[in-house]
Amino acid sequence: MQSTLAGQLTRFTHLLQKELFPILEGEVGGLGETAKRVVQVLAMVPLRRFVRVSSGWNGRPAQDRYAIACAFVAKAVYQFSTTRHLIERLQSDAQLRSICGWKRREDLPHESTFSRAFAEFAAMELPQFVHEALIVETQKGRLIGHISRDSTAIEAREHFPEVIQRDKKKTLPKASRKGAKNQMKRKKKRLRPATRLQRQGEMKLAAMLAELPRKCSIGTKTSSKGHQHYWRGYKLHLDVADGQGPISAVLTGASLHDSQLAIPLATMTAQRVTSLYDLMDAAYDASEIHAHSRSLGHVPIINPAHRGRKTNNVIAPGKPKRQFSEAEEQRFQERTTVERVNARIKDDFGGRTIRVRGPVKVMAHLMFGILALTVEQLMRLTQ
Repeated sequence: MQSTLAGQLTRFTHLLQKELFPILEGEVGGLGETAKRVVQVLAMVPLRRFVRVSSGWNGRPAQDRYAIACAFVAKAVYQFSTTRHLIERLQSDAQLRSICGWKRREDLPHESTFSRAFAEFAAMELPQFVHEALIVETQKGRLIGHISRDSTAIEAREHFPEVIQRDKKKTLPKASRKGAKNQMKRKKKRLRPATRLQRQGEMKLAAMLAELPRKCSIGTKTSSKGHQHYWRGYKLHLDVADGQGPISAVLTGASLHDSQLAIPLATMTAQRVTSLYDLMDAAYDASEIHAHSRSLGHVPIINPAHRGRKTNNVIAPGKPKRQFSEAEEQRFQERTTVERVNARIKDDFGGRTIRVRGPVKVMAHLMFGILALTVEQLMRLTQ
């Protein structure tokens, strides 16, 4: 009989407490709480499956990429703001150095080697593959109740490409205005091109993701009190299970609307886990998103959006806003899970200290933190 995930995690915790921690403490001394968290994450994530331990080639040997990958996981757990800070800690902390895989201080690579290794990990999407493998292995055969979907602002220190503005339309003479009006009427009769949401319904996941803008841009969000917040950088879009950490993650430019990620995220999550309900706020209230959620066998619970027409700065009533049933209202309260995860990524796993540039490296930086967060959320099932 196959054991449950909680039973497997309980045995894993027992193995850590009774066997692994005592062996490590006998070699490197007593482990602090943060060091134990690093050991716990490294013991659970399948890093060795995707990173070579040694080069195995003749000539000048490459530095151990597995140890460097472990160090970047430790960087997220310890919340080191820069790689230089991480290296300084590895030089002074023999315990952390031993946990990552270096016996002597002289064995530590140069800072440039850490930078090259991080660029390799980002290009090969190492933390994304490791996170996907962790989710598939731990959630296999389980039924998840709710998937909460939302995005969070990721501020970055980089320039964004300038938008080339079109030349203003020249004023037409009176004689040609009548012809211009007739031309505009003919253009209105033409069929409008399909929107991205409409195209996504017929596209595969790889094509959907390739179409999304990822470069740094200016984003804006309106708070519940009506205040607008602007930032330069990116958006991290997440699908989160009930109290069990992130299931899927995608990074895009800050200017992209949240609704454009609903269908790709839902498709990605459905390939990894089995769930019942999709919980989203009013930004995702679109007929295409509702239809796609139902096509996956899910029940969409999306906060209805009020779409009144705005005329002379006065919002017309429009259609009445649909109200949740009592059962939908109770289930929708579970959506706060994704908001708590967004806050933890920023506060506890380096989401506010982005020092790399470019969407590929920024995503790798965030995913090392998401890896650690996912393990911690899974281990809470044993408590």
